[in-house]
Amino acid sequence: MSSRTNPKVVVLMGGPSFEREVSLSSGRECAAALRGESFEVVELDADADVAQRLSDLAPDVVFNALHGRWGEDGCVQGLLEWMGLAYTHSGVLASALAMDKHKSKAAYRSAGLPVVDSIIAAKADVMADHVMPPPYVVKPNNEGSSCGIYFVHKAANGPPKLGDDLPLEVMVEHYVKGRELTTTVMGDRALGVTEILTDGWYDYDAKYSVGGSRHEVPAALPAKITEACLDYALRAHDVLGCRGVSRTDFRWDDSQGLEGLVLLETNTQPGMTPTSLSPEQAQVQGISFGALCRWIVEDASCQR
Repeated sequence: MSSRTNPKVVVLMGGPSFEREVSLSSGRECAAALRGESFEVVELDADADVAQRLSDLAPDVVFNALHGRWGEDGCVQGLLEWMGLAYTHSGVLASALAMDKHKSKAAYRSAGLPVVDSIIAAKADVMADHVMPPPYVVKPNNEGSSCGIYFVHKAANGPPKLGDDLPLEVMVEHYVKGRELTTTVMGDRALGVTEILTDGWYDYDAKYSVGGSRHEVPAALPAKITEACLDYALRAHDVLGCRGVSRTDFRWDDSQGLEGLVLLETNTQPGMTPTSLSPEQAQVQGISFGALCRWIVEDASCQR
């Protein structure tokens, strides 16, 4: 990052993905926080001319507040590497690997981390017959924020009828009941464990609608479960090659003790509003939202 008094930070936000509105919200909040930390800040809604606009702006750091495909799957990271710009969060490979749920599970297994059994199947086959015994979940292999998820109950009369929003190949994952837990990693430090409480499925609306979910942080858990979440999140961050801030989600069947804890996925660019999960965990550790955003910018680099 530049040594000048007020480094210029471009907050990259919006973009064309399904998660555009979430990204705009994160970007605006981060931009405001960074201005409060005395950075020169420009908000940039990413479009097809993003490379030209970044070239014209010549930032010291690009704060990547994009969510979903193109923004956190290695695409924009590759562009920023090509342009030689310092940027935040994970690099090309870690971003692409974490976004691909099937491949990230292979990485987790190589590190001895517990995951849920799943397969990649043709959408047509999934609609024709059960490809695994219910209950199971059908979802895109490379989207975030619980987009396009279908839950097939144990008592389902037949296979699911999937919408046009799903790709031709999907992930079919054994459903594991239990409590929703999540842990943020900041550099080489796991910040804590949050339990996410909802009245139903933790889907897109539950994540982002007002009152859709409640967060208990720190979560009221047995010490060994808290310790395992912190350990697993750090190991997931490392095996994927993440940089900066990441957040790993878990499900825990408390009737099975430690054996009931499984990793679901790692988010390389967690939501970044003051009330999002990762900033909440940072706040509990005495790290304000502004300080968290400053740390993310100061951690930025190229060739990540």
